[in-house]
Amino acid sequence: MSEKSVFRFGAATGVGSMPGGDAREAAKTVGGSFEDFPFLAELPARGPGADMIGRTAGMLVELYARVEPSGWRLGDRPGRDTRRARSWLGEDLDALEEFTQGYEGQLKVQAVGPWTLASALELRNGEAALSDPGACRDLAASLAEGLRLHLAEVRRRIPGARLVLQLDEPSLTAVLRGQVRSASGYRTHRAVDRQVVEAILRDVMAVHGGEPVVIHSCAPDVPFALLRRAGAAAVSFDFSLLTERDDDTIGEAVEGGTRLFAGVVPGTDGPLSDPAGSVVGVRTLWRRLGLHPGLLAEAVTLTPACGLAGASPEYARRALAHCARAARSLADNPE
Repeated sequence: MSEKSVFRFGAATGVGSMPGGDAREAAKTVGGSFEDFPFLAELPARGPGADMIGRTAGMLVELYARVEPSGWRLGDRPGRDTRRARSWLGEDLDALEEFTQGYEGQLKVQAVGPWTLASALELRNGEAALSDPGACRDLAASLAEGLRLHLAEVRRRIPGARLVLQLDEPSLTAVLRGQVRSASGYRTHRAVDRQVVEAILRDVMAVHGGEPVVIHSCAPDVPFALLRRAGAAAVSFDFSLLTERDDDTIGEAVEGGTRLFAGVVPGTDGPLSDPAGSVVGVRTLWRRLGLHPGLLAEAVTLTPACGLAGASPEYARRALAHCARAARSLADNPE
């Protein structure tokens, strides 16, 4: 396996979002569920600025966004929406710091990646930033600087943590296929060249200084090969959306040292199988690929299929605990 295998990711973690609006309760739940791989919870139910786009827009440097009826739009100066986004993030960091006193180990923080951000943020004319290559570059540079500052702040607050950065890119496949709709809805923006997509992702990931970066998408047809070439240490995805046509790409990723963050637990309320049952598909994939069962614990981290913002608080607690138990089942009985 490649040098990426030196990263020893935890066996289970969450995707990012949690239900409700209580930052302390969310941090307590996350810390209690994943003692060796907690994450900074996001609570979008609090409103604009706590949602994933607004939260990341609040991190931007020298670019600002405000809420319009059509969504988030870039503007000239920080306003109420920027201040609110930064306040929510500060509250979440306060709670995380409180419940990770003395913690030493991996800690995951999430932000929206440059291509999903460019698809969601509007320019002054109402079109997505994706429509303007120059705006995409400027947005990526602003995001990279904002992430650098954010990661430094988390390190200051939790000095024993080894940070893992997750970039959420649910719109990435649509960007590559030219499926992002224009403001009118009657056309789509032109597909972005794959080399350009890869280069900008690589530039943004570089802000983490060689430390592990996870790219997350719970959309179908995640471009595993592109993300691997861009330098992602891991790819996070909804395991139920895989098909056998993904086998070769998955096999190449694993053999190349890319970690799989397999989303095996539903993200919304429903019955949960026994922990062993949740990983039957992972074991089946391994056998189909002809991979050694002993590689499973080294190559796979278990998560919910997507964020838990749409779940009930009680289900979210059960889902996170279920991920941890399923990971133990997989480690104890890889075959």
